[in-house]
Amino acid sequence: MTTHPDFSSPRIAILGGGPGGYEAAMVAASLGARVTIIERAGLGGSAVLTDVVPSKTLIATADLMTRVGEAGELGVKFAVDGSDVAPGMRADLGHINDRVLHLAREQSDDIRVGLEHLGVEILMGSGKLLDNHTIEVLTSGGIKTVTADAILLAVGAHPRELPTAKPDGERILNWAQLYNLEELPEELIVVGSGVTGAEFASAYNGLGSNVTLISSRDQVLPGEDTDAAQVLEGVFKRRGVRVLSRSRAQAVERTETGVKVTLGDGTTVTGSHCLVCVGSIPNTAGIGLEEAGVAVSESGHIKVDGVSRTTAPNIYAAGDCTGVLALASVAAMQGRIAIAHFLGDGVMPLKLHQVASNIFTSPEIASVGVSEADLESGKYQGDVVMLSLLSNARAKMRNSKDGFVKIIARKGSGTVIGGVVVGPNASELIFPISVAVTQKLHVDDVASTFTVYPSLTGSISEAARRLHVHM
Repeated sequence: MTTHPDFSSPRIAILGGGPGGYEAAMVAASLGARVTIIERAGLGGSAVLTDVVPSKTLIATADLMTRVGEAGELGVKFAVDGSDVAPGMRADLGHINDRVLHLAREQSDDIRVGLEHLGVEILMGSGKLLDNHTIEVLTSGGIKTVTADAILLAVGAHPRELPTAKPDGERILNWAQLYNLEELPEELIVVGSGVTGAEFASAYNGLGSNVTLISSRDQVLPGEDTDAAQVLEGVFKRRGVRVLSRSRAQAVERTETGVKVTLGDGTTVTGSHCLVCVGSIPNTAGIGLEEAGVAVSESGHIKVDGVSRTTAPNIYAAGDCTGVLALASVAAMQGRIAIAHFLGDGVMPLKLHQVASNIFTSPEIASVGVSEADLESGKYQGDVVMLSLLSNARAKMRNSKDGFVKIIARKGSGTVIGGVVVGPNASELIFPISVAVTQKLHVDDVASTFTVYPSLTGSISEAARRLHVHM
């Protein structure tokens, strides 16, 4: 049923149509507010159009190719012209990218339909704050002014560029430009071994590119679980990804046949294409933040508190522009919290230790809550059990050799406070550990819950059993 708020309802304006914006719009409209959402590119924002949805769609194809490539070990043979030989697989990147962009547009359209069904007004254009109640919107039809009782800023971020490695969209690329390629890069150099760099290195390796990953740190995925990073580095080595650790890219330039990357020690690496993944910059410049009294950090991120309030009355912010955690799920939660707070609905401040995240490499790496690094720093006291998937019956059946389950329990009480899963579908397997962390379950609560045999979740239950403290 379409909701049509009466004109005494509070007015809410949302600048930005990504997860932080459209999720907030849906909550606000369902609670009876009159909502206007302003978006310049398309509903879903970069998460749907150029980042999360496209990259994970590309990764799904790469994962399938990896699985098919290993099918012979499971006894699968392919008949080619009557003879049993291994098939020659090839990634049709033009077709893959057409599908990627089609799905992104389709998801964007679905979001638009959902918003319209709830009675949300959608304005396509660029917005700028005039004060803490007013947004000036430049649309294709001219300038419009939107006034509101509360404003939510969900303006996102864009790829950071190096002055010595300017993307040209052809050979030197940022992650938003990859989907314009018609042919698979023969030799792809990825600069940056954070989440984005590692994911694309893994994906393009699966698609058939020769990949070199340039990492300025000691390990890929700096800041992530060390055991997980070691598993991924082992997989990269086995699958032919060349990892250059403790190497910083100083410059990237075009050559007659491709690209040349110059490292900090003066050595060079050549390839056909280069993908630069060196972080992002919030889209906070030139949108009237200073005029409205919204404070930003030195990095340009909007300062917010636990319920998404900025320093300006009636103005909230959510998502990558806040610099809290660059995850679509966190953006959506920040947006929902902001709306609930403004409208006086039940609200709990954002709790970062409950955030589950996933890295869509092959294998996937998921984590939630307290990390082993937190234990080592003395921030928390805990016990850790890690079980390799090599002993898991279902993993053996699937020929899944890489990965583990790790559970962290609070020392003394046995409450589950963190966990890591590395393996196939880790993004799904982390959920029971996330429930345990959020609901403060005891390891015995997890251990005494039935799991299916055989299943990968069986290792979660087994890890919990090993953390049982005899009373």
